[in-house]
Amino acid sequence: MIKAVIFDLDGVVTDTAEYHYLGWKQLADEEGFAFNREINEQLRGVSRIDSMQIILRHNRRNLSDEEIEILTDRKNRYYQQLLTQISPSDYLPGAKELVMDLRKRGIITTIASASKNAKPVIESLKGKDLFDYIADGYSVSRSKPAPDLFLHVAKHFELNPIECVVIEDAEAGIEAALAGGMYTVGVGPAERVGKAHLRYDHTSDFNIDQILALGELESFGSEG
Repeated sequence: MIKAVIFDLDGVVTDTAEYHYLGWKQLADEEGFAFNREINEQLRGVSRIDSMQIILRHNRRNLSDEEIEILTDRKNRYYQQLLTQISPSDYLPGAKELVMDLRKRGIITTIASASKNAKPVIESLKGKDLFDYIADGYSVSRSKPAPDLFLHVAKHFELNPIECVVIEDAEAGIEAALAGGMYTVGVGPAERVGKAHLRYDHTSDFNIDQILALGELESFGSEG
């Protein structure tokens, strides 16, 4: 039986991907790094430090940990400035409705995001009352695809992983949830989230009964 649904933030509840792109693009332009939307796509669901490493690999550059931290902090300042534009109108279609319906059925709803800005984003969305817990980039040391963030949420509520469903739009997030022994719902194309037990093209396609029915599968394993 499913007792909790764990939502990724970016690409599932709201979409700040464009703000991330603009923040990285500003930093890259200032530093003379090659950066485009194709590279940005590889940063989906990845921590800030790991994202910087991906950009550096594309540019065949090596920097010290201290230099990387300085650059990622600068990118984060650009991103936070852009986040001031977020409002309650920025929920993705179907996301808020799903959260509200789950809560009506007594299901725990939480956020588990690699972003260290998850809490201020939820505040901007006026969503603090919609989620029982927010796990973010400060909650664990290992980010996705390690399962730590999702397991942290399960432990917080004293739940078995098999009692949780994770909704993700990133391959790394799906891999993390599967590694943690949780059911998974992917949002996006099959080539990105096809390993999930259940997949939707868009958040507007969410179906609460299908999602909760994952807990009735005879055995744990990807449906493809």
